[in-house]
Amino acid sequence: MQIAWDKIDTVLLDMDGTLLDLNFDNHFWNEFIPLKYAEQNNLSITEAKQYLKPQFKSMEGQLEWYCLDYWSETLHLNIAELKQEVSELIAVLPHVMEFLEKLKQSSKKVLLVTNAHRDSLNLKMDKTCLQVFFDDIISSHDFGFAKEHQQFWQQLDELHIFDKKTTLLIDDSIAVLKSAELFGIKYLISISKPDTQQPIKCVTEYDAIEDFRVITLGL
Repeated sequence: MQIAWDKIDTVLLDMDGTLLDLNFDNHFWNEFIPLKYAEQNNLSITEAKQYLKPQFKSMEGQLEWYCLDYWSETLHLNIAELKQEVSELIAVLPHVMEFLEKLKQSSKKVLLVTNAHRDSLNLKMDKTCLQVFFDDIISSHDFGFAKEHQQFWQQLDELHIFDKKTTLLIDDSIAVLKSAELFGIKYLISISKPDTQQPIKCVTEYDAIEDFRVITLGL
């Protein structure tokens, strides 16, 4: 894949599944939370998963899906504290550091744009120390709209004025990439291996990379 780096002034980077291994989040929501919910409510793990799966599905793409406060209240669990319990699984994806270091040396504006709740975001920055690579870190919770919605991009553009035609977004979510494309962002790249414990995803809608080595060349 050839990236026209000389035509890109602003780089927008997602966090979970793009820079960080999605294994942490997948394990947390698919295994650890059902375990804790089952313990709290005297259910089997299977029963807990059967109850939680449609609950989670109904909130996909909405800000509530990413909101630790919402799930803490809904499930009567302290989600932020529980994330601390399995925080050893938080990890940077392969070859991300080389990419960020090279990007830092360039003159491009680099923004982290994430749907992660600030509590989760702060935990992950504490664990990885990636915050030094960004000109700013934006959580969709600051705007009140998830990245899947046009209002997020409109508010981002007001906060950090950027030229859509010279902006690159890298994100593992196809729904987010489609929203960014609708907003007018020209350069869009997906991630085909957001979770190191899962097989490579087949991505057909956008150019996709397995890791950052292929686009670090030429930067």
